[in-house]
Amino acid sequence: MEHNRIIEFAYAKVNLSLDVLGVLENGYHEVEMILQEIDLADDIILEPLESGIELHCDVDYLPLDASNLAWRAADLVLKETGLDKGVRITIVKRIPVAAGLAGGSADAAAVIRGLNRLYDLNLDLETQQRIGLSLGADVPFCITGGCAVARGIGEKLEPLVGFGSHWVVLAKPNIGVSTPAVYQRYDQTVIEERPDTPALIQAIRTDQMRYVAEHMVNVLEPVTTQMHPIVGKIRNQLIQYGSDGAMMSGSGPTVFGFFRQYDRAMKACKNLKKTYAQVYLARTTNRAL
Repeated sequence: MEHNRIIEFAYAKVNLSLDVLGVLENGYHEVEMILQEIDLADDIILEPLESGIELHCDVDYLPLDASNLAWRAADLVLKETGLDKGVRITIVKRIPVAAGLAGGSADAAAVIRGLNRLYDLNLDLETQQRIGLSLGADVPFCITGGCAVARGIGEKLEPLVGFGSHWVVLAKPNIGVSTPAVYQRYDQTVIEERPDTPALIQAIRTDQMRYVAEHMVNVLEPVTTQMHPIVGKIRNQLIQYGSDGAMMSGSGPTVFGFFRQYDRAMKACKNLKKTYAQVYLARTTNRAL
């Protein structure tokens, strides 16, 4: 059965921890990190076509060809299933790009999930995640969402349940960060603080937001902050505005802070918007499978 139109939400993620355990034989860094989905999301609208892939977007800075992960996700699903059909994809963009929030990966994941529904392809979760992994290490997590520990290069997932509906304020400075450059500098940096991942996992399981907020550690943060001091400045501002804890997400440059009270979170947003164009208020989601 074919549907006329499917809408999927592509949810952003933040890191509640990020540790680098070493370098694998293939040159990739082995990581252990806790990923948390938030309800800041792009809309992904899928419509059937007789053939080919069309990509449309409401902003003009995204490529609309095979260099876009959403396009490549559609191409892979169509090839994997041998489906003699096409798809029109429309992206309504809300997640900032190159921000450490997995926006491109989330879009790709939403296309995989959405095509599965659009054409009733019956792809199981494992197949969807395998297709996703060939596009990027964050895509398998973005397919399931919620909260999870990610190991390996980020593809080995251990789902965690019980960390929904906490207020998060995010601010992205107007800079781009090169992830390879951050990891390259990381390799030459002495890291003084690493996350206690088991303690954080336990706190998430028992929904102790304040403990998590106060003990989040991202080993890439001092590296990116050294390259872009504005990252440290935003973190200090979030704490000054009453956040229980603030940290950079991924390799940056977005910084986020947890707030227990909506009013305080809103006030922090207003203050940050005086300086930064890209400021968002979101909540953690608990999209357990």
